[in-house]
Amino acid sequence: MRKPGFGSVVLLALVVTILSAFVLPASAAQTTLRVVAVNHPFIEAVAEMLPEFEKATGIKVSLETYGEDQLNQKLTTEFTAGSSNIDVFATRPPQEARIMYRNKWYADLAPYIAKTKDYDFEDFTPGSRAVVTFDGSYVTSIPVVTECQVVYYRRDLLEAKGLAVPKTLDDLYAAAEKLTDKDKEIYGIVIRGQRSPAITQFSSFLFSYGGDFFDPATRKATVNTPEALSAIGMYGSLLRNFGPEGALNMSWPQAAAIFAQGKAAFWLDASSLFSNVLDPAKSTVADKTGVAVFPAGPKGSRMYNICSWGLAMNNSSKQKDAAWQFLEYMTNKKGMTYIQGSKSNQCARVSVWGTAEGTKNFNKEWAEAVKLSANGIDHDRPQVVAVGEARDIIGEAITASIEGKDYKAVAASANERFQQLLDREK
Repeated sequence: MRKPGFGSVVLLALVVTILSAFVLPASAAQTTLRVVAVNHPFIEAVAEMLPEFEKATGIKVSLETYGEDQLNQKLTTEFTAGSSNIDVFATRPPQEARIMYRNKWYADLAPYIAKTKDYDFEDFTPGSRAVVTFDGSYVTSIPVVTECQVVYYRRDLLEAKGLAVPKTLDDLYAAAEKLTDKDKEIYGIVIRGQRSPAITQFSSFLFSYGGDFFDPATRKATVNTPEALSAIGMYGSLLRNFGPEGALNMSWPQAAAIFAQGKAAFWLDASSLFSNVLDPAKSTVADKTGVAVFPAGPKGSRMYNICSWGLAMNNSSKQKDAAWQFLEYMTNKKGMTYIQGSKSNQCARVSVWGTAEGTKNFNKEWAEAVKLSANGIDHDRPQVVAVGEARDIIGEAITASIEGKDYKAVAASANERFQQLLDREK
């Protein structure tokens, strides 16, 4: 067998040298982030930005999207198993942040924020920063999508009766009464009446009366305080007296449909649902619908303004630096302007609302109401780990009020059971 000659060896070495010039370093070639997210317009905008991100950084992204419940189940399953395969994930801070933080599934983003020049975390709304920050400094996710409670109202119905847009909850009650004509299937108001879904929209009533679900300093339940009982009474009487039949079975899709069909004068719900009544393709009264700030109670207009979706980093990820590059790219001022402007998402950066690009697709009246609600309360449900259980307990008092039952007695019972939940979570 003949050994290769000197010329052959030189030729082989030359070929290897040339090929190596076209091969990326192993670290760059192997960096592929797995991003697990939700089916949502903000993720659609993120997906559109991926080619540009990959070109700019050399980092590849594998994006998976799921429905809300599917997403939560998938994250819980993989994180419980200690998976490090997920690098970045979408999260609902009001609903899941406490249990995920307790389970140490969130990486702390504060050190990355601190070392990133011009990132400007202070540009995010105070409420959104508060809900993602634990123990004073641990940042669990970057706020992306926010929402607040606003009033959608029928201009034509108010004008026909010579009524002004309600400034207070008492004004709202009086106007709903005057605009109710059940014989013609015109209801003064429609809001969520289902036990658990009602909690989030009830919260603005509760805050505006000066109440809350519990005292965070003492961990004492406050479901049956005078403030809470006044809010429960107002919420229930509005639906009982001026709302449609079957209100106890209504979450937002049913309520939105009734308003969009022209059967209600007022609909109080999340600002993020605006397309359901302001889009002519979805609403028969789009051109007759106005938007206003949540009416004031005895303690003022204190609507919720929450971070409904954020982007987080898996604490077990092996690619944290690359994951932060993704998070920073998508949530810096330029990225958030695109996310808001391209898909009409209501984003958490204050500066975006001052740009033409960021507000180009929004109804002006809606945008003004949202801007005036920027300093709202940072939660719309009890801030506990067992959120679902807490919503069910407190929701019983609301449904009792809607039904005309002794809601004060139900609230007293609910307060005891909610206190047990709070004590259990200590």
